[in-house]
Amino acid sequence: MCGIFGYLNYGTPRSREYLCNILISGLRRLEYRGYDSAGLCVDAVDRTPAIFKIKGNVNNLETLVKTEAIMPLMEGGDEVLFDNHVGIAHTRWSTHGEPATRNSHPHSSDPSNQFVVIHNGIISNYAPLKQFLIGKGYTEWTSETDTEVIVKLAKYFYDTNEKVRGSLVDLTMEVVHHLEGAYAILLKSSFFPGEAVAVRRSSPLVMGINSDALQADFIRVATTSEDGADNTSLPTLSIQNGNRAEYYLASDVHAIIEHTKKVVYLEDDDVVHIQADGSFYLLRDKTGNATSSVQTLDMELDAISKGVYPHYMLKEIHEQADTVLACMRGRVNHATKEVTLGGLVPHISSIRRCRRLVFIACGTSYHSAIAVRQLLEELSALPVCVELASDFLDRQTPIFRDDTCFFISQSGETADTLQALAYCKARSALIVGVTNTPGSTLARESQCGIYLNAGAEIGVASTKAYTSQIIALVLLALMIGSDRRSCQSRIDAIIDDLAKLPLLVRETLLLESEIKKIAKQYANSKSLLLMGRGYQYATCLEAALKIKEISYMHSEGILAGELKHGPLALIDENMPIIMVATKDSTHSKTQNAVHQVTARKGAPLIMCSKGDNTFDSSKAPLLRMPVIVDCLQGVLNIIPLQLLSYHIAVLQGYNVDQPRNLAKSVTVE
Repeated sequence: MCGIFGYLNYGTPRSREYLCNILISGLRRLEYRGYDSAGLCVDAVDRTPAIFKIKGNVNNLETLVKTEAIMPLMEGGDEVLFDNHVGIAHTRWSTHGEPATRNSHPHSSDPSNQFVVIHNGIISNYAPLKQFLIGKGYTEWTSETDTEVIVKLAKYFYDTNEKVRGSLVDLTMEVVHHLEGAYAILLKSSFFPGEAVAVRRSSPLVMGINSDALQADFIRVATTSEDGADNTSLPTLSIQNGNRAEYYLASDVHAIIEHTKKVVYLEDDDVVHIQADGSFYLLRDKTGNATSSVQTLDMELDAISKGVYPHYMLKEIHEQADTVLACMRGRVNHATKEVTLGGLVPHISSIRRCRRLVFIACGTSYHSAIAVRQLLEELSALPVCVELASDFLDRQTPIFRDDTCFFISQSGETADTLQALAYCKARSALIVGVTNTPGSTLARESQCGIYLNAGAEIGVASTKAYTSQIIALVLLALMIGSDRRSCQSRIDAIIDDLAKLPLLVRETLLLESEIKKIAKQYANSKSLLLMGRGYQYATCLEAALKIKEISYMHSEGILAGELKHGPLALIDENMPIIMVATKDSTHSKTQNAVHQVTARKGAPLIMCSKGDNTFDSSKAPLLRMPVIVDCLQGVLNIIPLQLLSYHIAVLQGYNVDQPRNLAKSVTVE
């Protein structure tokens, strides 16, 4: 969704050109989140905020800034250096109001930009707030967004409330008190030069710190208890005696990693107040939690670059041999045939004794749970429910205290999934998170969990996270079932094939040249059907999603067992079809589905196992897949289909890494 980036320097003189460039660089790191416009705010020479924004991509913003913000200063003679400065920047993904310059962030309170804000999320009560402000005489509105009410409220309280007029943080907290919804906010004001306030509620925000004054791996939190006692007399981090400080506030760490590896993940309702001298407070309106950890990022800049690949998506597809291994590393003992997920060890007995296993996710993460559902049922002997988070919430699904609820999200910030987590936590179920992002909301709110260890995934269309999610859930199933002697031979066979998996992934990637040829055949099609059953139904669902996401072609994943219940009506000689028919317990049934399709003049591409002579290559094109145990076959089968979606999109000239209308991290409903 929207991307927030702020850069604040203290005791480190920076030119306006440097400030603009670092803000634009930060936005480039956030482009993968999806956006339709971009903007930034830096100070003019007289310290009044100057806003530059435009519809389109960050390149458009860079051109605008060079023309209107940098070149005029360079032509004016001596370059001005700012010893302390607050710069903010934003990429917008439209929710309220069409993609347009007027709706782009930053938004200001008035023509002189007395208050300026950037915001990620949705203010659900913006309409009544707007009507209230109009009634108070604030009738000049420049956008159709919900965000503008934030900055207009700041102006209103500054004009009318003497109690908060003297403090930017008090004023901001008064504004936040009237807001409903999910948001991450970064606010600055010409009345408080060199100061900024950031607030987080149900929308990700992380703070990077680069300062000599930071000496520990934790910082104080200024908390105020309900009885009025507080410890806010001392700042969280004090900048004095010539110390310098640079702060970075961003929607995720990708925008920060090139500047510092020291970060603090903000929690819900945290408020950060950075003062004009470079000191800052981290305010938390609750008892306890007197410190917050400063984490050191275990990530290098190379991990978020494309390297030799033309697109992140292609790079991430080719990384899967390494990422499936990374997910297993330290967790699978092939000699003793044991699986240990360290985060689950204290809770595994409770999980085995629970009423049912409930998996809740969205999109690709939901498909990963579908892919492993059958194995989980087999090895746990428990009922397994797989739910789409949005539908789960709409139905107000009954949850019991002896349920174990698993929440799957690559980013750990998916809004619907987090709301479902809160719903289940309120009903005392055991909460288990499965995520790729340490420090995310999902990771913090879960009682225990599994990290994917897949590394940064930048492409909007998830690839390596999907296969890592499957591996993580397979390991979960193996760990749950390890106390059942009747399952031991099955578990041993799966563990043996897990050892083979990375090499088989590399072998599967060698099919890319063949996939390119198939992509040319399908590139101009209007629709594509994918059919399978058993473990491969999830493969069809995920492949159809990938094709829709980046090639904009209608595609549908169909359970082959449902063919006669409607989908068969779509079959004729002109309908592109892929049938996933690798060998497993449903192979003969899938073979029957192939006969039904070909009898109606359908001409499917058949994905089958190497050595399977069931299908005649003279009657239908075959894509022969390496063979592995049934529950892992989907990891191999999805890879050619990921490549197919990629190469169709490339042939059509589409932006593979940033498909239209989509965002990497869906942080609003």
